[in-house]
Amino acid sequence: MGPLKEKLQSLQCHFTWCFEVRDKVGVEHILQTLLLHLEHTSFPNQGTYLAMKAYLHHLLGDTREALKSLRKAEKVLLKDHPTNFSRQVLVTYGNFAWIYYHLANYEKVERYLEKIHKICQALSSPEPYSVAIPEIQAQKGWSLLTWGFRNGPEAKKCFQLALRGDEFNGEFQAGLAYSAFASWCHTWNPKLNKEAQRLLEEVLVHQPQNAEAKVYLAKVIQRNNRQRAESLVEDVVQNSLNPEVLRNAAKMCVSLPLSLSQAISVLKKAIALNPSYHLLYYDLGVCYSKEMKKASPGKREELVAAAIESFKQSLEKDPASVFSQLELAKLYGEKSLAYEEEIYQNLMEDLPKLSQRCRQAIYLHWGDFLLHKKGNKEEALEMYTKGLQISGGHCNERSLLESRLRSLTKLL
Repeated sequence: MGPLKEKLQSLQCHFTWCFEVRDKVGVEHILQTLLLHLEHTSFPNQGTYLAMKAYLHHLLGDTREALKSLRKAEKVLLKDHPTNFSRQVLVTYGNFAWIYYHLANYEKVERYLEKIHKICQALSSPEPYSVAIPEIQAQKGWSLLTWGFRNGPEAKKCFQLALRGDEFNGEFQAGLAYSAFASWCHTWNPKLNKEAQRLLEEVLVHQPQNAEAKVYLAKVIQRNNRQRAESLVEDVVQNSLNPEVLRNAAKMCVSLPLSLSQAISVLKKAIALNPSYHLLYYDLGVCYSKEMKKASPGKREELVAAAIESFKQSLEKDPASVFSQLELAKLYGEKSLAYEEEIYQNLMEDLPKLSQRCRQAIYLHWGDFLLHKKGNKEEALEMYTKGLQISGGHCNERSLLESRLRSLTKLL
């Protein structure tokens, strides 16, 4: 490793945090959700999201857009943090240095390294190119959450460290609460449920209009306090214009349940606010699929068509959406097993490129197809077993695979 790269490796920025190695997640998908955070954040952390946006564009090979995003990040940070700009801009400067390194523009790399070194010196850091300050921990925490809720535990550590240096910072407190909620979502651990509830309640005391905290709290308390959960969701539906928050509120309408028709209405409102967000169409398709189960034969056909159209729309916005393809496969199976099987076989070919959760979901659905549509118990058993052999993933798919395996083993 050359001396320049060695200096770059010691920086605190998206290039050294190495998010992409945690799991195979589509960069385009993360970029789409990041743009929502950027537009609707209620905290002065747009600079963080712009720096991460630059990193994502770098991964996609779009250097021009990456540099444009970093220049914008610098301007936003100067406007939002005029008194502590130097502390806030370190991550952005680190990203600048790395991108120019990939462009072999070493003069500019040296220029940004010098800027970082001067800031670290001014902050009395023992390290020449890094410094332990709350601002950097918080930026890493927000980036981890944006990269995926499965990063909840690590993001939580970041915000805990940030709060040690600034314990009354409302942004950091919200980040800690969201991280605790994210951690609970991936384990359903009762202890994490209580921690998430306590932290979200604290956020709402100081930020009573925080719609994101409200919808997360509704999810956390829905079993023990359904009436309050419904009240929180109704409040969010009436007042929020954030498509992602509305999407989560619609999911809560289904699980409480308030009503599927209300969930569909909320999702249509969110789509009107952001017609390009693929997950809104996916969730709309899921709602139509749920309505199918209790519909009359005539109505059912109409709902099948509506669900298929929603999942097609989702795939148009994000062709890599595995879960949209899986749902579409089941709906095609209503009339054509060949179409359903075609989707599963194509997904099986793509398996090595996909995330752990997506791979588990494919094995689950393919196993179900082999068992119930083909009557092949041995092959279904093999698929469920392979799904469970994947480490990580998500507790939802894992528990379903375990349940399928137990039931099938009894039949063999």
